[in-house]
Amino acid sequence: MMLPLEGVKVVDFSTLLPGPLCTLLMAEAGANVIKVEKPSGGDEMRSYVPKAGPDAVNFGMLNRGKRSTVLDLKSQTGREAAMTLIDEADVLVEQFRPGVMARLGLGFDAVRARNPRLIYCSITAFGQSGPKAAMAAHDLNCLAQTGMLALSAGIDGAPVLPPALIGDIAGGAYPAMMNILLALRQREQTGVGSRLDISMADGLFTLMYWAIGKGTNTGEWPKPAAEFVTGGNARYQIYRTSDGGYLAAAPLEETFWRNFTRVIGAPELATRSGLDTSVKERVSALIASETAKAWADRFKNVDACTVRVIGLEEALENRHFIERGLLDRKVRMPGGELIAALPVPLAGALRTEAPILDAPALGASKPRFAYDP
Repeated sequence: MMLPLEGVKVVDFSTLLPGPLCTLLMAEAGANVIKVEKPSGGDEMRSYVPKAGPDAVNFGMLNRGKRSTVLDLKSQTGREAAMTLIDEADVLVEQFRPGVMARLGLGFDAVRARNPRLIYCSITAFGQSGPKAAMAAHDLNCLAQTGMLALSAGIDGAPVLPPALIGDIAGGAYPAMMNILLALRQREQTGVGSRLDISMADGLFTLMYWAIGKGTNTGEWPKPAAEFVTGGNARYQIYRTSDGGYLAAAPLEETFWRNFTRVIGAPELATRSGLDTSVKERVSALIASETAKAWADRFKNVDACTVRVIGLEEALENRHFIERGLLDRKVRMPGGELIAALPVPLAGALRTEAPILDAPALGASKPRFAYDP
């Protein structure tokens, strides 16, 4: 079957994570993606560690199935070559600070005059307008400025450094992909392209729906380590076990809570509120009396939404994820090394079946969408 984005041409000026992940999803769905890189070393992600050959593993995982061309956008020749690519493109993705593309002569107004069907997608920390638009920022800064980082604080009040780049992915790459697909659909109806302003910070507020709902409607703003899903509820909690392990317990519904209290040997708590501090203290004491494995064995065949906290290595070795084929696909690095491909949230029927795709060598392709002979 034809892949959903076959025939779609994407010119990608982005670097690091948000834009490259967005265009990776498009490439996996069949799009022809050309990555425009700077002459001096290309995408900075190439220099990261660990490496597989000359380039970083991170780069290979995020740029599988794309091609790379080198253009000096500070030169007239480079800008003209870029404009030639844009003339043919269906989608442009960039994540420079607001105004940079315009100063290069590649801004939306300039390219729309030549290619009115283009979907022009800009991904930035705080968007194209507003007092923070020009602020230099990374993922952590977006989390800090939207209230999300404050909500991650533990009992001691100190925010916890997240283990995932939430702003880049959930606030940037995923909304960009979603809006590009909607814009392509709209173009089918209207015949014209559109300008997409993707703010990673804006996207983070969607993830805090419960906190916004409480604060704006009651005037009582959520406190860290004290709310329904952030530490204040015995029914949604991480409990320490006797061997220093942890149990992740989320028996929110009454049925699950009854099962949970029965397994831990405290059925009398089944009618008590999880928001009662004494309930959380009692459950904590009971869980602390056994090892993580012992509790995992007890909950194994019980519907109580309670599992042992495991590490990434153990998770990837778990039979469930192995049978799901999470790491079956590979990336061939420019030096020939094979690494695991990044698992992406695309249904198998909508993405390439190729088990191995190449990560592009820097500047290996000419600045054109036709595949080089």
